[in-house]
Amino acid sequence: MTNTHIFEALRESHERQRALYTALTDTSGDTPERRELFDELKTELAAHAMAEDRHFYVPLMAHDAGIDLSRHAISEHHQIDELVESLEDTELSSPAWLPLAKKLAEKVEHHLKEEEHRFFQMAGKLLTETQKAALAKSYRADYEDAKATMA
Repeated sequence: MTNTHIFEALRESHERQRALYTALTDTSGDTPERRELFDELKTELAAHAMAEDRHFYVPLMAHDAGIDLSRHAISEHHQIDELVESLEDTELSSPAWLPLAKKLAEKVEHHLKEEEHRFFQMAGKLLTETQKAALAKSYRADYEDAKATMA
């Protein structure tokens, strides 16, 4: 993990999110598996968004070129939170649950692709190598703390 930069740290969480929502959308009914995967995904999304906002988007907002992109991404984090809340308010056995979970998966995938294909490129130009490494370290620490407190 030496010399890791922020993009690699974020991508690791992105891959966990993809694996979790893929597995989750393959479940049916109110099963222990569905509950466990949903809890894991909720924790992953929340810890990632909190640490990412703080250690990726806030530093990018220090640059004029990073403001709109950061605002857009943070707004998508809120939309994802709202979908998670809708799922929490829906019975796991409800026929409405899986379509909602698929909507969440699509929203998360859209967000991850946008970050990886657009935001990372811009951030790569705005942040120094030293910042990228320091942000990876602070992101990981906050992310791990958040996951531990949410679990």
